[in-house]
Amino acid sequence: MTEQSTPDEQASKDEFFKRIADLSQEMTAVHGEDFTIGALILGARYIAEKKVKPEEAERK
Repeated sequence: MTEQSTPDEQASKDEFFKRIADLSQEMTAVHGEDFTIGALILGARYIAEKKVKPEEAERK
């Protein structure tokens, strides 16, 4: 099932991917590949487990 996205939505997604790539390069330069991979995997895990919710973060 493929979702069609608008040009604005695609540009927004592209910008987030660029930011992730830039941050990943910076993290790797400072702390190495293992740290960077681990941090990104942990972030994905928290999202998948729904432990991180924007509305909860705002209240803290």
